[in-house]
Amino acid sequence: MKFKGYRRPDGSVGVRNHILIIPSVFCANKTVESIARQVKGAIPITHPVGCGQIGYDFELTARTLIAMGNHPNVAAVLVVGLGCERFKPTELYEGIKKSGKPVEMIVIQDEGGTSSTIDKGVKIALGFAKKELAKTPEDCDFSELTVAVKCGGTDATSGLAANPAVGEMADLIVSNGGSVILSELNELLGTEDMLASRAVNKEVADKVYSAVYGIEEKMRKKIDTQYEGRNELISPGNYDGGVSNIVEKALGGVYKGGTSPVVDVIEYSIPPEKGKKGLFLMNYESHDGEVVTGMVGSGAQIVVFTSGRGNPTGFPFVPVIKVTGNDVMYQKMIQNFDFDASGIIKGENSLEETGKNLFQLLNNVANGELTTAELLEADELFCIARA
Repeated sequence: MKFKGYRRPDGSVGVRNHILIIPSVFCANKTVESIARQVKGAIPITHPVGCGQIGYDFELTARTLIAMGNHPNVAAVLVVGLGCERFKPTELYEGIKKSGKPVEMIVIQDEGGTSSTIDKGVKIALGFAKKELAKTPEDCDFSELTVAVKCGGTDATSGLAANPAVGEMADLIVSNGGSVILSELNELLGTEDMLASRAVNKEVADKVYSAVYGIEEKMRKKIDTQYEGRNELISPGNYDGGVSNIVEKALGGVYKGGTSPVVDVIEYSIPPEKGKKGLFLMNYESHDGEVVTGMVGSGAQIVVFTSGRGNPTGFPFVPVIKVTGNDVMYQKMIQNFDFDASGIIKGENSLEETGKNLFQLLNNVANGELTTAELLEADELFCIARA
């Protein structure tokens, strides 16, 4: 199979072609937004960090922001710094420059203030846009596509229809040479035996157990008995939707990964080993934005996101395909969904047929069809993880 993609200097392939404006620190957020607002095709990536961080927390910020700039859906990057932050704009600039794509850096304190920085930034971004956005996509092999699978706002129909349909799609992606990333490990507690049994070898199986048990231990340490009502691992919406505990949610959520072998366990915002293809598990606990951001940082060019309760979120520069198995919610929030899998529950469509239809939609999106989240310019899922 082929899809129309944008080949980057480092050999990676994007399904979209955006100019990214990235602040190295939250102090530059408004400046970045002002620049992006004046240049068609430019997207601001704002965040609340970049200073006042130490250790692994600081590492996650640096790693993630560099990964955003290196992402294959991004054609060129403008880095905007303040000048006195912990995360130096030069580190962000140099980290992105290694990809070979066009990147420039401006620093507010060096430019003499906000207005002059915005003026210079607009000129740079316009130059990027004129050159990069005129490029046409080329035929690319399906093996160069990586898809992240995620659920949020889970209800009973998620595990019965939407997630299994995504799993069917995931198997089709892998069988056609592509890759899939599954994560949110705190919502996969209890499925570690199932995942480890599908590992390609003992080393990967051990990684599966280590990752899941590590997340479980991390969750256990966070429990404080004086905050009894704050210790729930599932949301009120999950309860209302018919999911009574984390095990039920996990047994429904694991279906998103299909039945393909687990080829490796990868770390947050770090791409798989070059040349490795198939189903990957990303080692991180669940928060919709943080998990999706990590999977995008690991190279996913498209996100497939299931929701039984309804979820309007999107990602700034990666198409998010919204899927539901809840017919009532699909009708209520049709403007936020791309695919209705409820026919499985109603007996109108088989699981296999639904998975094939979802795979076809995925292929259409890879070839440029816009998702509802893109049309609504939803960008809430970009969220840098905190240690």
